[in-house]
Amino acid sequence: MKLAQLQRDFSTWLVAPTVPLAKRLGPAARLAVYQNNYRSQLVGCLEHSYPLLCGWMGEDAFLGAAVSHIDAHPPHGWTLDAYADGFHATLAALYPDHPDLHELAWIEHALNTAFVAADAAPVAQDRLATLDWDRALLRLTPSLQLRKAATNAEAIWSALWGQRTAPEGEMLTEPGGYIVWRRGHTAVLRQAETLEYAALLQLQRDGGFAALCDWLVAERGEQEGITQAGALLAQWLGAELITGIDVV
Repeated sequence: MKLAQLQRDFSTWLVAPTVPLAKRLGPAARLAVYQNNYRSQLVGCLEHSYPLLCGWMGEDAFLGAAVSHIDAHPPHGWTLDAYADGFHATLAALYPDHPDLHELAWIEHALNTAFVAADAAPVAQDRLATLDWDRALLRLTPSLQLRKAATNAEAIWSALWGQRTAPEGEMLTEPGGYIVWRRGHTAVLRQAETLEYAALLQLQRDGGFAALCDWLVAERGEQEGITQAGALLAQWLGAELITGIDVV
């Protein structure tokens, strides 16, 4: 057997072991040792990426979810840091009646990835007074991540992070959204009300400030819509969510 074929067979066997593959590799390969090491490395990667979630679920439940994820999702990136991507989707499949788990996993992963996202300086305040806002195109920070919020997972995460007793998971009276981004050297989580979350989604689709104003006017009427546009713009600039403004 050529070395390249041997390597392909071994890689395939690690991800999806079968009897025919094991026979081709031979008993001298001591496959069980490599299979255990492969799985333990991936479990360790998930535990490292989701320490608060692991504590919230309990080690046994987390291990069961990790094994299910490993069976369904082999490593897909050049670094094991990327292996944590999509674990919240595995939890959604395993625990469809516990959306707080899915959202808590998303929060923990989003904060980790925001921390290592590309750098972007906030907008200089002295530019704002002379801008043509009708032609302004707002650029959001590359670390920004958004997700709809249906549970109190933000309160759970905050309590776990602060080493306080976390509340039980429950559905929100009114859904909103999670906003995660990096400000300076700190990854930030904030739970937003429905309007702000939807406005950020609108800005992601069309970065034009005029388009945002039109959308808010359609949602809230002319007077309140324009007022909301100004208030949200000031809030996002202050939070360093906007890192560039182009005039097109």
